[in-house]
Order: sequence, then C-alpha cells, then structure tokens
Amino acid sequence: MKLKSYLAGEWREGSGEGRAVYDAITGEQVCSVTSDGLNISEAVNYARTKGGPSLRSMTFHDRANALKAMAKYLLSRKEDFYSLSLKTGATRSDGWIDIEGGIGTLFSFGSLVTREFPNSTVMVEGAMERLSRGGSFVGRHILTSKPGVSVHINAFNFPCWGMLEKIAPSLIAGVPVIVKPATPTAYLAEAMVKEIIGGNFFPEGSIQLICGNVGDLFDNLNEQDVVTFTGSASTGKSLRMHPNIVTNSIPFNMEADSLNCAILGETVNPEDPEFELFINEVVSEMSVKAGQKCTAIRRAIVPSNRLDAVTAALVSRLESLKIGDTSDKETKMGSLVGMDQVEEVSRCVDLLAKECEILCGGRDPSLLKDLGITAGAFFPPTLLLSREPLRNESIHEVEAFGPVCTLMPYSSQEEAIQIAAMGKGSLVGSLYTNDESEARGILLGVAPWHGRLLVLNRDCAKESTGHGSPLAGLVHGGPGRAGGGEELGGDRAIKHYMQRSAVQGSPSMLTALTGEYHSGAATSSDGIHPFKKYFEDLQIGETLITHRRTVTEADIVNFGCVSGDHFYAHFDEIAAKDSFFGKRVAHGYFVISAAAGMFVDPAPGPVIANYGLENLRFVEPVAAGDTLQAKLTVKQKIKKEPKGDEQATGVVVWAIEVINQEDTPVAVYDIMTLVVRRDA
Repeated sequence: MKLKSYLAGEWREGSGEGRAVYDAITGEQVCSVTSDGLNISEAVNYARTKGGPSLRSMTFHDRANALKAMAKYLLSRKEDFYSLSLKTGATRSDGWIDIEGGIGTLFSFGSLVTREFPNSTVMVEGAMERLSRGGSFVGRHILTSKPGVSVHINAFNFPCWGMLEKIAPSLIAGVPVIVKPATPTAYLAEAMVKEIIGGNFFPEGSIQLICGNVGDLFDNLNEQDVVTFTGSASTGKSLRMHPNIVTNSIPFNMEADSLNCAILGETVNPEDPEFELFINEVVSEMSVKAGQKCTAIRRAIVPSNRLDAVTAALVSRLESLKIGDTSDKETKMGSLVGMDQVEEVSRCVDLLAKECEILCGGRDPSLLKDLGITAGAFFPPTLLLSREPLRNESIHEVEAFGPVCTLMPYSSQEEAIQIAAMGKGSLVGSLYTNDESEARGILLGVAPWHGRLLVLNRDCAKESTGHGSPLAGLVHGGPGRAGGGEELGGDRAIKHYMQRSAVQGSPSMLTALTGEYHSGAATSSDGIHPFKKYFEDLQIGETLITHRRTVTEADIVNFGCVSGDHFYAHFDEIAAKDSFFGKRVAHGYFVISAAAGMFVDPAPGPVIANYGLENLRFVEPVAAGDTLQAKLTVKQKIKKEPKGDEQATGVVVWAIEVINQEDTPVAVYDIMTLVVRRDA
C-alpha cells in the first residue's frame, strides 16, 4: 500500500516506489511513502485562495465549535487508530497519550476559545493606551488572522498528538494548515486526516497533508506564512536556515529534542515519598513510548550519597519491565519505531559508553533473547552512570532517542544547577523534594535553561500529570538546544499564527474597528432602558446615564452593619482624619452597590443574571454628602451557542463609570450579564 497525500482537494499518490515503512513489532511492511511528482506549489496556493478566506470568514467561536465537533468524531473512531498505533511499537497506554491526548488537546483549545475569546474575527489585546492629555488620541493592540498558510513538520514519535496540538491553534486563528508527518509513522497520521477530511468539519482547503518529502514547499512560502517544526535539533537548524525562510523573515517555531533532566533533592531520604516518585518518573520516562519522547528524562541528577540507593532501585525496576508484543496487555514497554532507530540509539549508546558505565541494558542481543524477543525494533532499557558529570562532555551533547538515561551524581546544590545547565537548554526539568527552600534555590537556578519545570512531592503526586506531559494550557518549548520556540500555552499558541498590530486613532474610530467600546467614544441612547432589550437589540456604545444619589451618614453606617466591615476609615473619625483620606469615607463596595441600584431596571426582562465583575478600580474616595451618578455603556457583545435545549443567550460586557458631583470618576469597572437572544 502506498500512502496518499491530500492536496488541493484531492487524495493523490506520489510516483515511484517510495520509501518502505515496516511494522516495528513484526518487521512486515506496512506501506510505502513518497510525494515525488506531486504539485506542492498548487497546494500552497489552494490553502491561500480557498482555505484561508473561508476560515477567516468564520468567527473564533465558529472555528472552535468546528474543532470540538471534529474531536468528538475522532474520539468515536479511536479504536481504528489504536490498531494502527500498535504497528509503531507503541503499547495501548503509549497510544492513549498520542491518540486520546491529541484529541483532548482539541477539546481544550475549543473550550478555551468559546470561554475566553470574542465571537468575532478580530481580537483586542491588553488595555486601551491613552496617548494624549485630552483622551481624543488613543491606541490599542489588535490581532488578526494572517492571510497565509501554516506548515507543520512533525516528528515520528507522536503522529496524532504532534499533529493535532499544532493544527488546533492554527485553525482557530483562521490559518489553513499543511501537515507533513514523519515518514516512519505517516500511516497513522494519514488515517486520522482521512477521517478529518471525510467529516467536513472545516472549509475545503483548510487542511492538507503531504506524505513524503516536502519538495519545493519552502520555496513557495512568503512572509504571511508560518512554519513549525518538531524533531532533531540538527534537522531543525537546517530547515530554519533555508534561504527563503531567512529572506522573508518567515516565523519558524522549533521544538527540538533535548537532554531533559530530573533532579533528586539532597534533603530526600530513600524512605521518603519523593524518592519513590523520582524512581517512578525516571522508569516511566524511559519506558513510555520506549523513551522516544522529546520530553523524556535523559539525565538523572542525584546526590552523591544517594547514588547507590538510586542505582539499585532503578536497575531492579528496569530489569523487571515486561518488554515485547504491544498487543499483549501485560507488556509495559514496546519497541522503537524501526530498525533505523535501533541503529541510531545503539550508535549513541556506544558514544556515551566511552565516558560512562553501563549499569543495565545496552545493545547485547542476549538481553532481548532472554526476554523471548527475536524480531522487531526492540532496544532494552539502558541505564548509564557518569561518575564525573562536570568533566564528561558526551552526556551533555549526545542524546540517545530511546529508553536510555544517564545517572549523574552531584555534591552540592550549586553543582546540581551547573550540571542541569550543561544541557544547553531543555524542554522540561523536574525536581523531587519536599523542602520548599531547596526547591526555590534549585528552580531559580535552572529556570533560565528550561521551558517547563515540575516540582513533584507528596502533596501533588496523585494529581500530577508527570514530568513528560506537555499540557494545552502551559507553554511547551525551551531555550537553546530545545529550539528556542514555544507551542501550546493556551491563547499564546493561537496568537502565534496571528499578526499583532498597534492601532492608533480616536476612541470612536477604535470602537468601530474593534467592535468594542473605548472610553471617550461617541455614545447613543434611544430612551429605552438597555436591560429591557434583547441581545440583538443592544448596540455597542449604547449608554444609560442614571439619576443621582447623595451619600449619607446612614448609608455608611448601614452598609458597615450589613457587611460587617467596620474598617477605621469608615467609622473612626479621628483615625480617618489622620489617614491618607483625611476624613471618613464610604466603603468602596457601597459605591458599586449604590451604582447597581441606580442602573438596574427592577422589572423582569431579557437580562438573566450578572455573573462577573472585572477591572474594578476605586479612583477617588467618596464621603457623606457626595452625590453619585452612574454611566452604563455596552462595551462588548459575545454571542454564545446554546447547549441542547437551553435558552439561547449572549454575554454583554458593560463599561461602568461612577462619577461624583464634580464629574470626577470615583469608580470604573466592567460587569458581565447574560442576556436572552431572540434569534434562536
């Protein structure tokens, strides 16, 4: 079987025999892969002219809902993916990370966007910047979709998760994708893309697939495109230096394999829970996906006086692992992805062995024979020991991308930090200690060298996702050797595919451009209380100016009694006179409560509930005798999709300004209300 690529709306087969890909367990050929003869430039143009405009016409919420629908469908097809995943040498639990972990990432991004993004095609970022004394000239940052294509070049170890965690933020950002999976596991990525295309979740041209070489793809990219790469540092550096990437300053996000470390704290004794957590994590990171993870622990840094105990515990656990056929539920570790990878890992272990002792494993055929393994791309879990990690060089330069880890003793906290830093930049590091002082000292020392840091102790162990698990809400990437890029991280990932622009102008102009009210912009009113209007009827900038209310001594006393807040500034005349205020003042929360009493219409209406208050600032103190008035303005509208039979609603964000008798603002804030929609 020859894999096909999906380009310009068609499944197309490359010419020639292609590269043969084999089952990692049985050695039988699964497929062949080639993209020779395919018109890659046509695919790029198709994404720009067909997929891009259609995607950009959808709102953030439209794209997020499409993503969630796609995730639900893929989840219903997961068993088909699991069957193929076994051929990659992955166990069922390995496949769970790749398949359901990837699908879970789609759900995470979809939910994030419908919860926090506007139901619009443009996003504003940060607060309005006042650029003039009078307030007629202001600035704001906006984010818009790039009219280009995002190219995702993925590694072989996670053909599903690696693809999905990249296409999710790109599609939500409104940028079509071209996916290029690594050849050894491309058949699994192809199977998933076939289901995605068949489901018609996104407009045609939004998702394309290249199985094989990228050909002249990079020559056809321009300044509006984005490239992301996951894989070896050497390959990534080569691609990043492509003349067209450099000439057009095309964003290139690189996530490279790194020499990640795990550090056992000096304060940890063998009988402590943190000692067992350390052993568990090292063994897990060596055996999950047979160590073929960009986040796997490659360097285990341990106190010198704990070296023997750690060695004994690790060797015992590693030698008891059941390795073999991944279709066997009892198997704890599968194979490498193919024989080429076995040769590469063997080569790296040989290099490391020139400076290190092999404590267990290594490329001894008898080790696998003893386990009854006679075929497949298997490599035994291999633990090495570097007795002089500050002097040895290969352990900080050579990465065996398999079930291989090196123990490194340290004699002081400073030495542990130095050893960790010698990896020259890692995706993740973990520390095992229950001593907060020790944790702070080490973490602050190693933080500049890591993209993510995990402190694991008895308090969080049960709910921890572990050393090697990137999460959609946290950035994934690292400095230096790790590539210098970032993926995931919630909204950061989506913004990576968008252009950030600073927009300057009048408040009214920025309101028109962004669809969000800016203070000082023109307002409107038709005399109807806005709380009597349905979601569709409310207009951005629509304003209600309330009646006035004079604050009395009784107001202050009564609010203090009801709330229980008897702070001296409200009740102690002498102390208040000597304070910052110079006199007794009303409670800040009384001010916003009084404002609500002035702008809320008491009769039943389309406004269901007030469910949030943001950006509250008490600008000036309010005292007895001051007169208050509130200004309520429609700042932003967010249409919500109903779930099931629930009432169709939208969120309305109202800008509130409370002023005193001198027209001076005393409190400013935003409130959010749920308002009934009449259109559904």
